[in-house]
Amino acid sequence: MAVTEYLYPDARIAVFARAPRLGAVKTRLEPALGATGCLQLYQALLVKTVSTVQQAGLAPMQLWVTDTVDHEAFSALNGEHIFLQQGKDLGARMLHTAQSVLSERGVGRVIIIGTDCPGMDQAYLQSALTALQGQFDNAAQVVIGPAEDGGYVLLGMTRPVPEILLDMEWGNEQVLSRTRSRLCEHEIPYRLLESRWDVDVAEDLERLQSAYPSLTAGLYW
Repeated sequence: MAVTEYLYPDARIAVFARAPRLGAVKTRLEPALGATGCLQLYQALLVKTVSTVQQAGLAPMQLWVTDTVDHEAFSALNGEHIFLQQGKDLGARMLHTAQSVLSERGVGRVIIIGTDCPGMDQAYLQSALTALQGQFDNAAQVVIGPAEDGGYVLLGMTRPVPEILLDMEWGNEQVLSRTRSRLCEHEIPYRLLESRWDVDVAEDLERLQSAYPSLTAGLYW
């Protein structure tokens, strides 16, 4: 049953997703899983992430996707609220999404998440939204969910923040530290959540199998 009332109607949860195509998702895991296994795992993570957001009932969800909004996997998950990512790199795409979402009437905060973090549960999402809820001058304008590998699994904001999104080198263990340095440099109030782990490399598979066996059902490595 679709949620019609949300705990935070002034917020949006934007899920970044790739079109689930063979050879185009979770490619760093191909030596362990093969292309077919990578696609199967990605689809399982995508469904889990979307289901978590939808069942939480915290805020309306939007899917922000690569390549095409017409992929059947996206339509099956989210119906109408599917948008195409735009930008030359991850930072530009997140900035475009934030600008688009926060320009909607009545929307004052957005959190952006990917599909690689199986521990992204309702409590974690709610902690991010409440961190952006303050009514005082020193309230957080940005909230970050750190990843154990030095990046982050969640980014929330009350305004677009090009200061931390543009001209950033992505995909390395310095992303979080550089982001925090920029936040301090530009005196942008922010909050850090507890760290979470994501599924990127072969070493993560055993941990995933132990914690979430249903996501690895049928996979061999």
